[in-house]
Amino acid sequence: MKAITLDINGTRVSAELEPRTHLGDFLRDNLRLTGTHLGCEHGVCGACTVLVDGEPVRSCITFAVSCQGHHVTTVEGYDADALMQRLRQAFTRHHALQCGYCTPGMLATARDIVLRLPEADEPRVRLELAGNLCRCTGYMGIVAAILDVLAQLRADPDPEIMALREQARAGRFAPPPLAGSRGGIKVMPILVQGGRAAEAVAAVPAPSAGAPDPGSQGQELEVAAIRGGTHVEASFELPYPAEAVWAFMGDLPAVAACLPGAAIESQDGDKVKGRIAIKFGPMAAAFVGAAKLERHDQAQRAVLRGAGQDSLSRSRAQGDIAYQLVALGLGRTRVDVNMLYTLQGPLAQFSRSGLVKDFVRRLVADFGQQVQARMGNAGDAVPTAAAAIHPLRSLLALLWQRLRRGWSGGR
Repeated sequence: MKAITLDINGTRVSAELEPRTHLGDFLRDNLRLTGTHLGCEHGVCGACTVLVDGEPVRSCITFAVSCQGHHVTTVEGYDADALMQRLRQAFTRHHALQCGYCTPGMLATARDIVLRLPEADEPRVRLELAGNLCRCTGYMGIVAAILDVLAQLRADPDPEIMALREQARAGRFAPPPLAGSRGGIKVMPILVQGGRAAEAVAAVPAPSAGAPDPGSQGQELEVAAIRGGTHVEASFELPYPAEAVWAFMGDLPAVAACLPGAAIESQDGDKVKGRIAIKFGPMAAAFVGAAKLERHDQAQRAVLRGAGQDSLSRSRAQGDIAYQLVALGLGRTRVDVNMLYTLQGPLAQFSRSGLVKDFVRRLVADFGQQVQARMGNAGDAVPTAAAAIHPLRSLLALLWQRLRRGWSGGR
C-alpha cells in the first residue's frame, strides 16, 4: 500500500492505495464520483477522460499514485467553471449527447480544445476529438457545439476564459473555482479509510428569504439553451397580394387544412387545440397539444407558439413557427418561415439530422402549394382537401438532391 494526497474538485483527499490502482477506479470505487465513466479501460475510447492540472488524461490507464500532489477535476467539479458552463449549454443546444456515456470525457476534451486552439476550424476540431469515441450522435452535434463556443468567444471574449487561456499558454494551472456548496452541504477534507471515503460535512446555513439563489442564474441560462432547439428556415411564394395572404393566414382552420395530418379540435380566439400526425420513414407519431397565434398586422408578421405530446412514445415537442410576408410586386408575395423547435423523449433522435431539416423544408414547400390551391378555390362551395404528402417519395427526392449536390461539389 502507498499513501497519497491529492486535490479532487477542490477537496483535499488522502488515501492508502495499491500502486496498481488506476485513477478511474479510485474516483468511482473509493470516492463514489461515478460521473467518470469507464469504457474500454485501454485508453482508447476516451469516456474516462478527466483533467489533471487542467489537462485531459485517460483515468483508466493513469495510476492514482502518479497524481500525488496534483489537482484532479472530474465532471462533478465543473459547476463554477465559466467555460464549462458555455460548453454544457452548447451541448444541450446542439443535441450533442444521447445516451450520455461519453459526455463527461467529451466535455473535458472540448474544454481543452477551446482553451488551446481558439482559431480551430471544423477539420481541426474533428482531429482533436479523434480520441473520444461516441456510438450515438454521429459527432455532428458535438462538433457544432464546440465550434459554437469558439465563435462566441471570438465575437465576445470572456475575461475569465481569456485568463484561463493565458494560463494554459504559459503552462500554469489554477484550480477551477468551486461552487462553494452542494445541496446545502459543505465538503471538508476527505480521508479514505478501509477503501472507502469518509466525508466530514458541515451544514451550510440556508439563504435568507430575500437573498438570491446562487444557482438561479445558471438555471435560467440552461432553460434558455434548452429552448434554443433546432432551427429551420424556409420560404415559398404565392401569386396573390400580401393583404390577401395575410387575411388567409389568420384563418387557423383554413391554414390547418393545408397541412396534411393536422386537425383543429377547438378554437378560442387566437388559441387552438388539436392534433398533428407525423410520419417519416419508421417514425410515426400523433401529437396532441395547444397553440397560440400572435399576429402583428402592421409588419405582417406572426408567430405560432405551441407544445404537444405524443400519446404513444410520450415524446414532447414545443416550438415557435414565425412567418413574415414580403410583397414582391405584381400581386406576388413571399412567405419567409422561421421555425425553432425542441423534441424530447424517444423521438428526439429523429430531430437531429440534416436530412430531417431538409424534409421539413420540403413540407413547407408542399404547404405553400396547398395554400395556393386553397386560396385559388376560395369561391368554391366545397374547398379542396389538402393532398397527402407521400413520405417515401419525399425522402427519395431529398436523397436525390443530396447526391446531386455531392457530385457537383456543393455542401
